[in-house]
Amino acid sequence: MKVAVILCTYNRCRALAVALESVAASQVPEAVDWEVLVIDNNSKDQTREVVEAFIQKYPGRFRYFFEVRQGKSCALNSGIREARGEILAFMDDDVTVDPNWLYELVKPLSDPQLAGTGGRVYLPNDFSPPSWMAIEGQNSLVSILALFDLGPDSGPIAKPPVGNNMAFRKAIFTKYGGFRTDLGPTPGSEIRHEDTEFGSRVLNGGEKILYVPSAIVRHAIPERRLKKEYFLAYHYDFGRALIRVKGYRRPVGIIPRPLISFSNRLLFLLPRKIWWWLRESDPQKRFFNKCAVWAMAGEIAEILHLSFGSEREEPNFDLQP
Repeated sequence: MKVAVILCTYNRCRALAVALESVAASQVPEAVDWEVLVIDNNSKDQTREVVEAFIQKYPGRFRYFFEVRQGKSCALNSGIREARGEILAFMDDDVTVDPNWLYELVKPLSDPQLAGTGGRVYLPNDFSPPSWMAIEGQNSLVSILALFDLGPDSGPIAKPPVGNNMAFRKAIFTKYGGFRTDLGPTPGSEIRHEDTEFGSRVLNGGEKILYVPSAIVRHAIPERRLKKEYFLAYHYDFGRALIRVKGYRRPVGIIPRPLISFSNRLLFLLPRKIWWWLRESDPQKRFFNKCAVWAMAGEIAEILHLSFGSEREEPNFDLQP
């Protein structure tokens, strides 16, 4: 089995060094030929120097590639093109992986019936949520922090894994295309969900993805991500991403679908969500409902943008440069 670990990074050289050190310590059988391909997406810090130090320290294990087109999806697609493995594993520059993470994640893909796998993502051991943040139940906001934990049992999943702990056959990208370049974070934008959109595309194609709880990643949570402002901005961009994923929809009779969608959200859904937010007294439920208002505002803004914006990026997941 030949495996390539793809890690995209942007201006996080300190966290990157920690992430690379963790994957360098991977315990993988000799029968598995593996490399780590680091895609530098226009970093202005010491990212290249950090990667080159690892290349010298671990000869033949790490490779460096510079992607000038800004955006994580562009970097991911470049990594897919450049990777030499038949199996592609993905991690982020702000995680640490367990020593057995890589082998546990890719081992099930010896079964040709599987298209991909998704591992378990833990929060830091010292994680302490703010008082306004629910971490359990229907009002939980913890998924925003890239937590992915479906329990201790392995099995097929109906929801896509998250991008900091997943693996797919390279042939799956040939079949379904790469990551959408109109999704994925860029400097100044938190419009994400490039990973879950791809996973949903694969699942909707009838492919099987296996949940592997023994493939464990630990995701760092910087202090700025535990601020209300971050959660609200995230939900606003989440609403925008939802509309982008839906794409073009046929008109209802002679009435354009965007007009129907805009009116429904502005006149009915948004006022209802505002009412739920303002009437709630429980701090955790109140903030959860406030986030829902921001997400709806993002949907409305994106409908207007797609309908009248003069400069908008069309959905593209072509792996060609």
